[in-house]
Amino acid sequence: MGIHERKQREKEQRRKQIMEAAKTVFSAKGFNRATMEEIAGEAELSPGTLYLYFKNKEELHTSLSINILQHLTEQMIAFVHDKNLDAMEKLMALKDVFIKVYEYDAMVLINLFHLQSGETLKNLSGPVLNEIKETSADAIGAITAIVQEGIDQGVFVERHPVALADIIWATYSGVVLWVDSKRLLNNEKDFVIQTLETAFELIAIGLTQSDKP
Repeated sequence: MGIHERKQREKEQRRKQIMEAAKTVFSAKGFNRATMEEIAGEAELSPGTLYLYFKNKEELHTSLSINILQHLTEQMIAFVHDKNLDAMEKLMALKDVFIKVYEYDAMVLINLFHLQSGETLKNLSGPVLNEIKETSADAIGAITAIVQEGIDQGVFVERHPVALADIIWATYSGVVLWVDSKRLLNNEKDFVIQTLETAFELIAIGLTQSDKP
């Protein structure tokens, strides 16, 4: 391994080290109360080192969200082009992926949805902003492909596939954010998964309703 390759690997390992520390601190203290100094302490690095990798706390927080969005997109792409599944089976597989990603890391997923609807995007550097835009486009693209396949098969109603994909994504994010917020009143129960199951039942019914009288 050459010097350049070794330095690149060390840089990536250091970046991963910082992100793992950030996840721990954000989980314990929340975004607003967490500081870069505390994250640096958790990573056993100097605060100045963090700023070599991330512009600010918002960018570090966003990088965690990008990771889970990439994970979600990879899970979807794995079955989108599976010829052994029809469109409805892919829609149900999509539901399962949504639930598994929520179970995998609910906190970071919730942060992702807050990010997409908040002001944080304005504080990101160009490369990070482009990365989240591209990854979001890939995620919506995968959902759109499933919807388009259902339309082509005559299984789903003929509506603009991107609009339908946006509705599915908005339902996912809306359910996660809304039901999670209700835990402020009762933190002993988590109804996100049950609500997502119901939401997809209704989406499937809506997608397959005939336009003909």
